[in-house]
Amino acid sequence: MNSLMCILKKELKEVFRDKKSLSMMLIIPIFIPLLVFGMSALFESQVNKDVNEYNRIGFSYDLSAKEEALAKEMDIKVISGTEKELKEDYENGDIDLYVVKNKNEYVLNGDDNDTTSYALSLVNSYFSTYKEMLQRNYLASNNIDSDVLNIITVKENISEEENYFANYIINYAFLFLIMAITVSATYPATDTTAGEKERGTLETLLTFPIKSKDIIIGKFLSVTLSSIITGIFSLLLMLGSLYLVNGMFKIYDGVNLMLSPMSILFTVMVIIAYSFLISGLCIAIASKCKTFKEAQSALTPLTFISLFPGMIAFMIDIQSTTLLSMIPFVNYTLIFDGIINGNADILQVILMFVSTIVIIGIVLGIIIKQYKSEKVLFSN
Repeated sequence: MNSLMCILKKELKEVFRDKKSLSMMLIIPIFIPLLVFGMSALFESQVNKDVNEYNRIGFSYDLSAKEEALAKEMDIKVISGTEKELKEDYENGDIDLYVVKNKNEYVLNGDDNDTTSYALSLVNSYFSTYKEMLQRNYLASNNIDSDVLNIITVKENISEEENYFANYIINYAFLFLIMAITVSATYPATDTTAGEKERGTLETLLTFPIKSKDIIIGKFLSVTLSSIITGIFSLLLMLGSLYLVNGMFKIYDGVNLMLSPMSILFTVMVIIAYSFLISGLCIAIASKCKTFKEAQSALTPLTFISLFPGMIAFMIDIQSTTLLSMIPFVNYTLIFDGIINGNADILQVILMFVSTIVIIGIVLGIIIKQYKSEKVLFSN
């Protein structure tokens, strides 16, 4: 135990003295508030887009007095011209959409872009209202009760789901938290393994009466602790930014973005479990490399592997199951999603920890075996 603690202290001192390690631990999490504020501002601008940004509509025919009144009522700026002129205006950005009439057929012309989509929705509403107006006028002129248009009644009984924007922001903030932990684990894991081989300090360390197992566990725990610190720091930044944007943007009206104390506790447990897993994997991969640069190259794919499974699971709305709770990388995101939605399964949380412990045990066993092989240990 004394040997293990000595190794742990040595490694922690090196981590906290090294500016690059500290920058990886502290700088990457700062991107989480930037993500939360940036995406919130983007969603706000899209949802609350002013009608004057997409209401310049071209018409290749003369509108009647009723049509002009309806267009004015719906804040549509009518631009008249021939089809050719309107097409040129659209391509020059002078109008947002143009309508061409052929008898009773109206064709809405434009490209598939953000502004046109808003203009398309506006013009569709215009023609829907205009069509209903013509139908009622026709029925009235033929002495037919206009209630025939309401021959059936459709009512909606759809239960309101959680705020989409809130779930999106919280989940992606957590994914960035996972990425921050991964990045913070790669540098110290590389430095304490391949870096020591390249500098020749590992040979000196092995001359001391310390077991290989103590050396590995000490290095592993130091990387894990630095990862946990990064994770907790990232979580604090995430909670702080969620608290601030909650009162700043209208898209979150009536929604409480803050996690409950129990959810925060479960999230900390997920952070600890993930930190143990990623630290073990980083040390296992870096231990096989003979130079610092080689180890960095070998660990680069791990950053993407840690991020994309959870991102894909969130995007296609995969629900956590007993089996998925034991699959690395996917399980952490799915369990966190269950935590924020208030339906976390304690059994799945336990299985996540069990699977993580099993994987760590296997990884540490492989690393300890590597450290008994001179071919793996020494660069020459």
